[in-house]
Amino acid sequence: MSVTIDITGLPEERVLFTPSPLAELNAMLHVLAEPAHHPALHGWAAGTTTRIPPELAERLSEADFLWRSSRADFLAPGLPGGTLAEELDAIDRIDDELYVRGALITTCGSARFSRRLGSPLTDPAANERARDLATARGPRQAAFADRLLADPPAVRALVRRMLEDCHAVFFADAWQRVLPDLAADARRKADLHARHGLAEAIAAVSPAVALEEDGGRRRIVIDKLQDSTTSGTDGGGVTFIPTVFGRPHLLVVHARGWRPVLQYPVAEAGPAEPVSLALVQQRLEALAHPIRLRLARTIARGPHTTGELAAAWQLSAPEVSRHLAVLRKAGLLITERRGRYMLYQLDLSGSARLGSDFLEAVLR
Repeated sequence: MSVTIDITGLPEERVLFTPSPLAELNAMLHVLAEPAHHPALHGWAAGTTTRIPPELAERLSEADFLWRSSRADFLAPGLPGGTLAEELDAIDRIDDELYVRGALITTCGSARFSRRLGSPLTDPAANERARDLATARGPRQAAFADRLLADPPAVRALVRRMLEDCHAVFFADAWQRVLPDLAADARRKADLHARHGLAEAIAAVSPAVALEEDGGRRRIVIDKLQDSTTSGTDGGGVTFIPTVFGRPHLLVVHARGWRPVLQYPVAEAGPAEPVSLALVQQRLEALAHPIRLRLARTIARGPHTTGELAAAWQLSAPEVSRHLAVLRKAGLLITERRGRYMLYQLDLSGSARLGSDFLEAVLR
C-alpha cells in the first residue's frame, strides 16, 4: 500500500525542502497527546506537560482531534512561512469548507468519508456521519465536532489562540533549539536535489519514499497504510518538511485541494531491547497475516472500535474480532472501555521489542 504523488511535468523548482514552525508545533502536540509513539521524547513530554497551565491543557485535550490519530491537513503548510504567525495567517485565509474537512480527519475511515459524502456543513448525511465518528473517539472529540460544525469561525479563532498560547508556553524555546538542525537538513536535501537530482534527494528523505520514472511519467511513492493517488502538478508543487519531534512518523498531506506535503523525520531510532525467541516468534506469527498487519498499522495510530476497523477495511465485525483475539493473545493489544465502546490499540512498547524497523513501519 502506498500514497502516490504524480509529478509528471512538474518543474524541478516546484519541489521544496524547507522547515515549518507550524508543522513542528503540530508534531510536538502529537508527542504530548501520544507519548507512547515517541519513547525517546518521554522526558521532554513529561517536562513540557508540567509547564502547561491547566486551562490550556484542557483546551489542548478538547482539540486533540486535530493531531492525535491523524493530522489536520492545514497544520502541514504547503508553503511554509518564516514564523508561526505567518503560517497562522495563511490558515485564516482557508475557507470554512476546507478547514472543517481537514479538522474532521481522525482515522483512515473518516478520510474516506470526507471524500465520498458531501460537505458536513450543508449535507445532513455527511454532518451526521462526522458526528458519529467523533462520538466514537470520545466525549471531548464529540463536543469539539459539535462546536466546529455549528460555528466554524468561532472554533477557528479558538484554535488559533490555543496555538499562539502554545508558542508562548513551550514552543518558542523548543523551536529555537531544533531550527538549526531542521534548516541544515533541508539545505542538505535541497543541495542533493540541485546537484544530483530529485531521486537522490528523495532517497535521502526515507527508505519508505522513492521516485519512480516510467515512460515519461514521474511519481513519488510513499509506503503508507492506505492506497491513494494525488497530483503535485495540480497542487502547484510538492513540499518536504523535516521534523525532529515527528519521528518515527512519515506524515503525508495528500487530500484534494491541498498542495502535497511530506513531513519526514531527521532523528535516528534508538536500539531495540532484547526479548526472548519464543515471544518474538509468537508476535511475528500473529502479525504474519496481512489483515492483522493492516489492523495493527491502523490501531498503532490510536484506539479504534471493532466497528470502525470493520468499516475501514470492509470486513465483518466477527472477522475483525477473531484477528484482534490473535493479537491480544500475543500481548500486542491494549483495550479500553469508553462508555458503550470497547477500543483497541496496539501496545507500542511491546511492539517496539520487535525492532525499530517494525515500529517505524506501523507508525509510518
